[in-house]
Amino acid sequence: MAAAQGRLSDGTGGMDEAKDTDAELGDGGATPPPPFRTAVEALRGARLRPQIEVEATPAPKRLAPYAYALEAAVVDGDQDLADGRLVLLHDPAGHDAWRGTFRLVTLVRAELEPEMAADPLLPEVCWSWLTGALAARGLTYGEPSGTVTRASSHYFGGLSERPAASQIEIRASWTPGEGAGGTPDAATHLMSWCDLLAQVAGLPPTAPGDASVVTLPQRRGPQSR
Repeated sequence: MAAAQGRLSDGTGGMDEAKDTDAELGDGGATPPPPFRTAVEALRGARLRPQIEVEATPAPKRLAPYAYALEAAVVDGDQDLADGRLVLLHDPAGHDAWRGTFRLVTLVRAELEPEMAADPLLPEVCWSWLTGALAARGLTYGEPSGTVTRASSHYFGGLSERPAASQIEIRASWTPGEGAGGTPDAATHLMSWCDLLAQVAGLPPTAPGDASVVTLPQRRGPQSR
């Protein structure tokens, strides 16, 4: 993944479906409305911590009339510590389930030590990292939903020499509060999402005394890219 200013996630409910060839989708090729264009430009111009690489990626086709997607990785040298995808959805007519015209959808992934993955409190803690990252930057949002999934892999036969591996996945979506002109503060939502990605990767806080970021203990070593 090419280096950039800071980066992304995948999401809930349809994020794994086929993607369009364009990063930014319009309904029938129509020009995106001004609030969506403004939000996308804010995402593109966000200044994020240098350990997080981000790039645009094809967006889902059928989740909303307009969509813009980013994917990101937390990088240490040539190794990835965590990765994810973030998708901005926009329906100018509004959406009953969203209770708004915009929706952010995300997936964050990282590998963990099996001992930590077995912690019964891990799902609640990981969800609190998401809501805490949004609250720490003073963002307003509504209708949050999502899942925290722990998965373990054990290897046998020709792969038996590989150690067991455990992974955490946070899939979530939320409706960002809309400001002037009906546009959400997309850049700050992206920065909050990157705070979550960095936290899952085990990076230290970006500022001294920032209690909103808690590093992960017992992390497995970085994975080769």
